[in-house]
Amino acid sequence: MKPTLLTHITLAIMNAQPLIKSKQAEKTIGGVSTQVVCTEFSNYIFVVLTQYGKIGSLISITPDSKTGDISKPMYTTKVLLGKDETLTHVCAKHLASFVSQESGNRPVLLGLALKDSSIESIKIMKELIKTCQVW
Repeated sequence: MKPTLLTHITLAIMNAQPLIKSKQAEKTIGGVSTQVVCTEFSNYIFVVLTQYGKIGSLISITPDSKTGDISKPMYTTKVLLGKDETLTHVCAKHLASFVSQESGNRPVLLGLALKDSSIESIKIMKELIKTCQVW
């Protein structure tokens, strides 16, 4: 039996790569269930890190194009939604600056909803984000 055009189209669709790559993981950190979802878009990397099951504060992390020393990149953080607190900026830079670096200095959009923002937990969360690398 000769394959039809529909058969060829169906096979092409089944073998096609998704347009948007996304990975997710979950881990208990400090006794709290923590989920991460990383999604790659053409112009941004979107990372959601939550201990509440919600997106939480939305923070933009962008590489500073004015820095002269490439070995020490600088990042600008801007809280788009949520409380604009110093701790939010510190956590966002620590959790997402490596994502920007590893993805060719693309900006990162970070959804952050944490119960525990201790230094130890942030380090573990950073490793959790690395397991969902889509960039």
